[in-house]
Amino acid sequence: MSPITLTEDAASARVDLHNLAALVEAGSRVLDVGCGDGSLLRLLAEKRGVDARGIELSQSGVNECVAKGLSVIQGDADTDLVYYPDASFDYVILSQTLQAMRKPRDVIDHMLRIGRRAIVSFPNFGHWKIRLQILTTGRMPVTENLAYSWYETPNIHFCTINDFIDLCDEMGAQIEYASALDRFGMPVETRLPRLFWNLFGEQAVFVLSRKI
Repeated sequence: MSPITLTEDAASARVDLHNLAALVEAGSRVLDVGCGDGSLLRLLAEKRGVDARGIELSQSGVNECVAKGLSVIQGDADTDLVYYPDASFDYVILSQTLQAMRKPRDVIDHMLRIGRRAIVSFPNFGHWKIRLQILTTGRMPVTENLAYSWYETPNIHFCTINDFIDLCDEMGAQIEYASALDRFGMPVETRLPRLFWNLFGEQAVFVLSRKI
């Protein structure tokens, strides 16, 4: 098989997006929920050869995706995932969007219904920098991953890595893979045991499936 040559924007995608792409089997059917400008979808299509589809709330994001030749429709993940049939995708991905969902548990439940596996990444509100900002300033933190002031943020449901693991247990979701990433998108677990992920991971990635 000849090597894949990526377009410039796909090759320069964030490190964490390359990490996500590596979790997806080549040639699979993928739905990216809240796909934004389509960076991950394009990376998946070019690097993994997947049948890539997306759903995005903003019209500007949809326009960017369509301009890149991606198959994306406008829709609201909180309300529109219910219309997708069971087991219609191999993977359903929610990348850095969980905290903006009005009903994150319902969204994950639909992802597990629609896809064979669900991949979820999110900023970790338990990171030490966030804890330190709250402790020293008494105000809602602003970081690289959580860059909005409290009064203008689209993020309405913050969670920590431990919170998400608890939610998976409550839902009966099987955690097939989990990783905590530092600010550069590199895995924390190569340096620290799992006990410290919630303190030193700026973001997390989970691969979920239904328990049999």
